[in-house]
Amino acid sequence: MPQVFNMNDFQTNQSFRSFINYLRFEKRYSDHTISAYQSDLEQVFAYMQEVYELTAPEQVTHQYLRSWIVSLVSGGHQPRSINRKISSLRSYYKFLKRDGSVEANPTIRLKALKLPKRLPKSIQEHQVRKMIVEPAEHSDNYIEWRDHLIIMTLYHTGVRRSELIEMKEIDIDRIEMRIKVLGKGNKVRLIPIAPGFLRLMDQYLKIKEAIFPGESYLFLTLKGTKVYPKLVYNIVSRHLSMVSTISQKGPHTLRHSFATHLSDHGADLNAIKDLLGHANLSATQIYTQNSIEKLKSAYRKAHPKA
Repeated sequence: MPQVFNMNDFQTNQSFRSFINYLRFEKRYSDHTISAYQSDLEQVFAYMQEVYELTAPEQVTHQYLRSWIVSLVSGGHQPRSINRKISSLRSYYKFLKRDGSVEANPTIRLKALKLPKRLPKSIQEHQVRKMIVEPAEHSDNYIEWRDHLIIMTLYHTGVRRSELIEMKEIDIDRIEMRIKVLGKGNKVRLIPIAPGFLRLMDQYLKIKEAIFPGESYLFLTLKGTKVYPKLVYNIVSRHLSMVSTISQKGPHTLRHSFATHLSDHGADLNAIKDLLGHANLSATQIYTQNSIEKLKSAYRKAHPKA
């Protein structure tokens, strides 16, 4: 007769203790992660005992687990949370199967729930205009100009933070009015720049050259080294906080805004894909969804039969 799987002493169960030790000493997971695994497993086996009076892990089948997932969905649990619990259960049964505690793994046919698409956050065009205010014409404050050009570059080109950090002065092509970007997988792409952007960039570079002569990277710290990720994030976050209450205030928000505003004004999706450096079109299509949502909102507000 199988050992009773009593939830009151779940933590003293031998297979569970072995699994926890495996997570702690072999996988080297943090205490927080291990606690999450423990909580997930306690919940699923409490359900099995209460609903089906199962007495041991090896009695659990795929059908019972499907029932458990349905109960979570009905109880209002979010798909992301449910998927995490499924992942914990898979890891546990994979461990039990490997050490011979169970003959069959009931989680093999379990499928993760489809997650709802999270539309990227962007700011509105009037907020961009309010945020990108040129420094005073005769100002020679390097930090003021650098931060301004960082914001402008992120929004005008849609580059990633890592790409911005690696930009060099030589990447600016004044004849062809474009800037060279080294993207993921060392793929080079050329992004057009506007005359106004180039004019301000040249003003900034004069100030930079006076303080850091010969330094090739486009954006530098006060020590003369290239800017680093946290600094760029803080600069963007500070500027976004001045014009928006948006929750996501990092450089990626400006990249999303760049793509969204292009889409809003009818830019070809393939062109946006190339500008962003996406490997395939599916990653870019989410920006059309942003535009569609805006159209729906306008329709609901304005159409008499909406």
